[in-house]
Amino acid sequence: MKIKQPNLWYISSFFISLLVALPILTVFLSFFETTTDYFFLLKNTFLLQYISNSILLLFGVLLLSFLFGVGAAYCVSFYDFPGVNFFKWALILSFAVPAYIYAYALTAFFENYGTAFSILTYLFGPNEYNSIIPKVDGLFGSIVSISFSLFGYVYVLTRASFYYQSQNLIDVGRNLGLSPKKTLLKIILPSARPAIVVGLSLVAMETLSDFGTVSFFSVSTLTTAIYNAWIAFDDLASANQLSFILLLFILFLFFIENFSRKRAKYHTPSKGGFDTRIKIKLSGYKLFYTVSFCGLLFFCSFLFPVLQMLYWVLKFPKYLQDLNILNLVFNTLLLVVLSCILMIIFSFVANYGCRITKSKFLETLTTFSVSGYAIPGVILAVAFITLVSYLDNFIFFNFKTMFIGSIFGLVVVYFVRFFALSANGIKSGYLKINRSIDESAYLLGYSKFKTFSKIHIPYLKNSVLLISILIAIEIIKELPITLILRPFNFETFATTAYIYASQDLLEAAAAPSLFLILIASVFILLVSRYILSDK
Repeated sequence: MKIKQPNLWYISSFFISLLVALPILTVFLSFFETTTDYFFLLKNTFLLQYISNSILLLFGVLLLSFLFGVGAAYCVSFYDFPGVNFFKWALILSFAVPAYIYAYALTAFFENYGTAFSILTYLFGPNEYNSIIPKVDGLFGSIVSISFSLFGYVYVLTRASFYYQSQNLIDVGRNLGLSPKKTLLKIILPSARPAIVVGLSLVAMETLSDFGTVSFFSVSTLTTAIYNAWIAFDDLASANQLSFILLLFILFLFFIENFSRKRAKYHTPSKGGFDTRIKIKLSGYKLFYTVSFCGLLFFCSFLFPVLQMLYWVLKFPKYLQDLNILNLVFNTLLLVVLSCILMIIFSFVANYGCRITKSKFLETLTTFSVSGYAIPGVILAVAFITLVSYLDNFIFFNFKTMFIGSIFGLVVVYFVRFFALSANGIKSGYLKINRSIDESAYLLGYSKFKTFSKIHIPYLKNSVLLISILIAIEIIKELPITLILRPFNFETFATTAYIYASQDLLEAAAAPSLFLILIASVFILLVSRYILSDK
């Protein structure tokens, strides 16, 4: 009897998917843990407040993101006006400004004797202006900061949907007597609904996972409760149970996003589509309102935080001189490079394993493993610590120190969190490679590995480049994972800015914040050629 050789591709793909899935499963299993005194106290006191604040924050951000994202996408897609080509890509730069840095800028501008006070004093002379300067903080400040940082998700996806809408359908509506307003409400927006829902779902998941912004504004949400349970009270069980509650919200949004993605047929390209459309040339008050809206949105979402940080840097150059820029750049890029290498290699193996084995079980496990992107960083960090602490009881060598408080552990959690970006990116590339190419290679004597290395990798090099840029953007901005799991005295631009801001040293936080924005902007501009292409 011939013994069947084990399929190494299947085994490799299985263990990669399992590695990502285990921390996620840990969060689910936390539901069955024994309730601690701290969690019991929270349940009877502040838990409802944490949940209500999270819900209020969510709805506020969704409303503003919808108005900003859909409004901007509609303006640049359907109208011709001076600066439209500039705004097409400029509005995406909001991605470069993390919400927590926007919060620093907002506070620095509106606080007592802040930038707004200095501007009014310069223009109108000394006076008591603090009484007339609005205070933007708390829940309202969090909603504003997160909305301006995240509306780009809705903008990019909605703009793509508008681009592929059939001009013929719009013309039919207008021929039937529909006004521009009714055409928008009855034809354009319903056709773009799947894209809008997906964009809003991504905004919602990022909002519920936000830590830096709500923590800075002292808004008690489920995310801050999880962090405090672990850091302040050293109660891992409570942190896990709070994570489970938050995860229920996240999973609900995750299913909505997946359901909408399946209905993407609403906005598939068709002949006579958007590329042949003649845009409406604006003039008069419509031109003024459109340019004002796009210009104000660009200023508020990108220029405002950049100028505020630049103002502080120029006003207090000492903090820039004290900043170890080379060390922060090295630490940040080290995490980016290591994470990119790990994710891309493992994504290739996982996808190729699914491709050649055609296993439904493996495909299901891989699909589940990419759900890590939908789970907040603070939850994954706590779940990872829980998992490592449990496994440490069964392993004799110093297993725990290898993963907790180490660069290796940090990269592993980045891998779990952002594996979806690389896995889905490689999967999309693989869908363009016909299986007949593989079969032809096998007939020519190519092994599976040679087919993989000589055909697939060269073909997918553009996908790898795009994935690397997207991963870099995410890791540069990532705060809670880095904050919880980083080695002692290991800082990035994100953690340095947060530490200064948490100590109420906004002037000192300006320099690392500005560098973070500038580095992220470079990567955003590189990726914009892919996600904003009109081809």
